[in-house]
Amino acid sequence: MFIIDVSNTLNLVLLLAATVLLIFLGKEIKKPVVPAIALTLFLILIVIHCVQFSLLTEETTEFYRPVLLKCLTIDSVMIFITFFSYLWIDDIECKFHKKKSIDNSLDWFWGKV
Repeated sequence: MFIIDVSNTLNLVLLLAATVLLIFLGKEIKKPVVPAIALTLFLILIVIHCVQFSLLTEETTEFYRPVLLKCLTIDSVMIFITFFSYLWIDDIECKFHKKKSIDNSLDWFWGKV
């Protein structure tokens, strides 16, 4: 079974660096589409890892289960980070173009912090 192992230290550092660069690029050009690309990729990764986890057999469970659980945890954290960065950059874009934001996406979050 082929697993995209994002729990490996080198892969995790590279993935985190690419995500931070995409978020920074989206902030600089004021386009929330850029972190949305990263969000989409992480959603695809979590679906792949969930399918692989559900297809484990008894022979492969002891080898692949810990790796897949780490990958699912990392995917969930990265989805959380990229989702809030998408909302943040969307707010920046609305303020820059002086557009009215439909729902003030981050007000519910910052109001309770």
